[in-house]
Amino acid sequence: MDPWLLLHTLIGTALVASGTNAFNQLRERDVDALMRRTRGRPLPSGRLAPRAAALFAGAISVLGVAYLAWRVNTLTAALAALTLASYVLLYTPLKRRTSLNTLVGAVPGALPILGGWTAAGGRIDAAALSLFWILFLWQLPHFLALAWIYRDDYKNAGLAMLSVEDVDGRRTGWMVLLYALALLPVSLLPSLVGVTGPWYFAGAALLGIGFVATGAAMLGRATPRGAWRVFLASIIYLPALLTLMVLDKIAA
Repeated sequence: MDPWLLLHTLIGTALVASGTNAFNQLRERDVDALMRRTRGRPLPSGRLAPRAAALFAGAISVLGVAYLAWRVNTLTAALAALTLASYVLLYTPLKRRTSLNTLVGAVPGALPILGGWTAAGGRIDAAALSLFWILFLWQLPHFLALAWIYRDDYKNAGLAMLSVEDVDGRRTGWMVLLYALALLPVSLLPSLVGVTGPWYFAGAALLGIGFVATGAAMLGRATPRGAWRVFLASIIYLPALLTLMVLDKIAA
């Protein structure tokens, strides 16, 4: 491992991620003002002017992409730029139009792991794509649970979320379970394509079964308590899976 390369990657990625977040809050300041959990953000609360936010977002985004191109490589910089563009230009406006926005938003959410892979010298191949699809599928139960918890906020803001249309939570519960089930075999792909070994395979299978079991609890009728369990399980699952991946490589 090259610690300086890692540091440069983290700096550039943090700048682009921050710029993406800032652009998102700029474009959604009217919506944020209508939701209880976001009305205290700098723009809807009036603590920050939109012009200042736009200048800040643009500056750090350009700086982040340029820094990655300079200190890491152009492919990683391009992936970071694609992440920003797809989040701000596709996902953000689609939240007002269709509940399929969650699928679109999972793409920029999964691209950064490709950037980490290419920064370390990897190519976009089957191994890299296996990591992408893990992140893609993981986000869906994670966000659907969160959207169910805050469904009243999303409804008041006029956002098109599955949880807003789902009166009793049955559809949300089924989607959480189906995506968790899809994630289980996909999480085993790194071992099948030679990135990891048998220890990761076994651990990933156990983590996946646990995640599926948690998601199954939302079937029938979704409750805030059940949704919180899925959300917390997702927060535990992902770092545990990636840590297991690293440990498996060290052991090998």
